[in-house]
Amino acid sequence: MENPEMIEQLEKISTPIVYDGIEKFHIQSNTLFYTDETLRCIFPEKGAMCGYACTAKITGVLPKAESEIVIPSKAVWEYVYDSRKPGVMVIEDIDGDPKRACAWGDFSASIFEALGCIGTLTNGFVRDVDVVKDMPFKFFARSVIAGHGNIRYKEIGVPVRIAGMTINPGDLIHADIHGAVVIPGELDLGELLAMIQKCLDSEGKVISYCKGSNFTLEGLFAEVDEHDKRSGSHFK
Repeated sequence: MENPEMIEQLEKISTPIVYDGIEKFHIQSNTLFYTDETLRCIFPEKGAMCGYACTAKITGVLPKAESEIVIPSKAVWEYVYDSRKPGVMVIEDIDGDPKRACAWGDFSASIFEALGCIGTLTNGFVRDVDVVKDMPFKFFARSVIAGHGNIRYKEIGVPVRIAGMTINPGDLIHADIHGAVVIPGELDLGELLAMIQKCLDSEGKVISYCKGSNFTLEGLFAEVDEHDKRSGSHFK
């Protein structure tokens, strides 16, 4: 079960804590559902982002060939407009390195924000950050760049791979300064939020003990053992 309030609650929680909550359900390998170090949070001050993936693939190093098939921007906008909200536009740049395409500036951010997106996740570049920093729209990208190259859409509504993580259309994404995770679709958000609170409460007991004046090694062992019984620990 989920509702908009649950999405808002998730946006108040850090991505590592969301990851820890997901991990407790043992749905998939612990290394598959988070991004690597190549994804940057361009605006850390805007906080976490949580929304449903609209996906696309772009290219931009070489000019468009005469017979090349591309997806018109209007078709992309229509796809996003009809997708689940809040949306996160996830764009995979399919060019090899060095990449030159950039799908994101203040113009695109304004359009996609109007279409119901709260931000983007891309293995490519963004620009106009001096303007977009004052908008609600959030940028998660490889880095910043000055030009847009020969940008064009090749596919929409398909699985994409961003910073080592596969994202499918409609996946629920959570991202902050640490990177991004995919929240499994089979996971009830109410149960996830409850598990996150349980983990935070249990970890808090251990942290409080460590900050106390009666700390001993034996006491630490006992506290961590109790934590493991309460919510499971990744320390083995």
